[in-house]
Amino acid sequence: MSTDRLGEADAPARPVELGSSDDVVSFVETHDVALVEVYRDGCGICDAMEPIVGAVAKAADLAVGTYNPRWDADFIEAYDVRSVPTLLCFVDGELVGRLAEGFRGVEAVFGFLAEHLDDRRDRIPAEFGGAVTRR
Repeated sequence: MSTDRLGEADAPARPVELGSSDDVVSFVETHDVALVEVYRDGCGICDAMEPIVGAVAKAADLAVGTYNPRWDADFIEAYDVRSVPTLLCFVDGELVGRLAEGFRGVEAVFGFLAEHLDDRRDRIPAEFGGAVTRR
């Protein structure tokens, strides 16, 4: 997956590859609104989601990260990951929503975000219920 380096305070225009559960925690604490895709290598549906999460990162004013928990049982249990891909939506460091329904297109992902961002819906593109006109 193509990624930016961890540590940018502004929402990066591409998904950030997170290497550990500590990176996930730091990422969601650094960005007031964050979407984290939990995936695993060799998962065809996860591979198909890569351009979707990339499009979300480019179009929205929120941080998008990706994390492969591999053998990180603590992370899997803490975030109740039962299948991949799973999308986790965080606001102010708190998990506010999860989407674990297999492949979902751009419209579905933005719909999911719109459901969970409440007063921060302005972070998503106008055509999906937000206010961002272009990134």
